[in-house]
Amino acid sequence: MRKNNPSTPSNLPAILFLTVTRPVNGLSTKETLTSPNHLISFIMSSHQNGASAPDEEEDDYMNMTFEDPAPIKETSLQRTQRLKRESRARGLVKSKAQIAEEEEAAREKALSTSMLDDAKAKKSKGLAMMAKMGFTGGGLGKKTEDGNAPGRAEPIKVSVKEDRGGIGLENEKKRRLREAAEERDIKMAKMDPDEYRERVRKEREDARLEKQFFAAQRTAERMDDEKADPQDQHASTDETEDSQKKPAPISSRPLKSVPVLYRGLVRRREEAERDRRMRYDLEQSLSRLPTYEDDQEDTDDKRALGKGHTVYATAEDLDEEDEELDNFNELEIGERLKKLLEYLREKHQYCFWCKMAYPDSEMEGCPGLTEEDHD
Repeated sequence: MRKNNPSTPSNLPAILFLTVTRPVNGLSTKETLTSPNHLISFIMSSHQNGASAPDEEEDDYMNMTFEDPAPIKETSLQRTQRLKRESRARGLVKSKAQIAEEEEAAREKALSTSMLDDAKAKKSKGLAMMAKMGFTGGGLGKKTEDGNAPGRAEPIKVSVKEDRGGIGLENEKKRRLREAAEERDIKMAKMDPDEYRERVRKEREDARLEKQFFAAQRTAERMDDEKADPQDQHASTDETEDSQKKPAPISSRPLKSVPVLYRGLVRRREEAERDRRMRYDLEQSLSRLPTYEDDQEDTDDKRALGKGHTVYATAEDLDEEDEELDNFNELEIGERLKKLLEYLREKHQYCFWCKMAYPDSEMEGCPGLTEEDHD
């Protein structure tokens, strides 16, 4: 029984004849391998060569070059559509806004182009003129004392003026705004928070009292008119309640004869009515006094023309100064409201807060004069 060689695999036959077609480990072409050692060496070398072959044949994707796709030839239909689009674009009339926008873009592009760096700009007439005056490059203007700075290296930027204001107007506006802002900041810094809250509270309270004062003035005027013409209280039933409260008869009397408590209300209304009539007369070329009364006008016509209230004054009376009214308006709004409420209680036994008139001066059931008494 024959023992196996320890250096030879057990599954190999003892003697193998192999014809090789390439040199392996020093063997010539078509040389027969009869030794097991030669065979093992041949197999090992073949395995190593086969393992290294794929590595050598791998594609290098990082260095690969791709050819540009061939341009697609334009069809006749595409060419026709392109020509139509270009024709429409050439025939389009640009608006003023588009022209102005293009001009602004061209101007900005020209201003941002340097005559020293751009090759085309070096051939410009401006640079040629500067060269004739001695410019050789570098900065312009006065240099610093140490001589390091070359002067101005960039040209002065052009600021296009688009408004109609004079030179220096914008600077004056900016100065005023800056001073106003500084003054406001100084006031805010000096203002006490408690003082600010108190001032805001007082402003709101005065605005509320102003509304109540105007309402009380209208009430006093209406009640005085009703007392002066008691027949108006028995108006016909077809008239509205609003027309019953505001009598229709027209009478003219001086403005100063109106109580000063609601004289300001009457004066403002008459001034507005005078201005309205003047505009109307100017448009209609009519010359008519405020006291003119047409017999053919009924109640609705008078109400539409603003004749549903008493005419107190003429234009001359409105232009006169009223010192008594000026002194009354200088009082605090709370004091004016108090005087007006006392007038309603004394003359008409009417409580503004209860919204009712009492039968006698005792006014039994009314809590008091002020609004706090009725809370």
